[in-house]
Amino acid sequence: MSDWQRLGPLTVFNFDVVFSEVTLPDGGIGSGGIKLCDAQFSEITGLEATMEPKVIKEGGRNFGAIQRVGLVTFATVVLKRGIGRIDDLWRWFELVAGGSYSKRLSAVITMYGPEEGPRDHPERKPIYQWRLHRALPTKFKTADFNATSTNVGIEELHIAHEGLEMPRAGGAR
Repeated sequence: MSDWQRLGPLTVFNFDVVFSEVTLPDGGIGSGGIKLCDAQFSEITGLEATMEPKVIKEGGRNFGAIQRVGLVTFATVVLKRGIGRIDDLWRWFELVAGGSYSKRLSAVITMYGPEEGPRDHPERKPIYQWRLHRALPTKFKTADFNATSTNVGIEELHIAHEGLEMPRAGGAR
């Protein structure tokens, strides 16, 4: 049986996002980072990196251009339908929108397996982990106020960042 067959279906709110202060000069996540807030989301999109190759057209080379490594860009990460401390995330957005452009955070996104149990249960094992370096909130949308709705606290949080990293196996928390 493969690892994927053993995993079974991955359920909602198995994505944990922890925001910490940037503690290293290069914007990485240090071991002494200060955890500021965390939340769980039912959907995360935009974990994407794109390298734009440089094309070099060489005289006399008629069969195609030479391809070289170019600039890497990162997509905006969108966290959808989350539960957590809304006031902490809103305060971060408010600080950045108000001119505190240096208030960058590191974000660690962890996807957990299908084991049942509370969030801090030792049986709940991380499957994948992504790290966003020098994250910056660009959009904050709260759920609509509707007494008949089942919406959660954070509808969307858009995050721009300067680096995407996936730690090697066993590197997750």
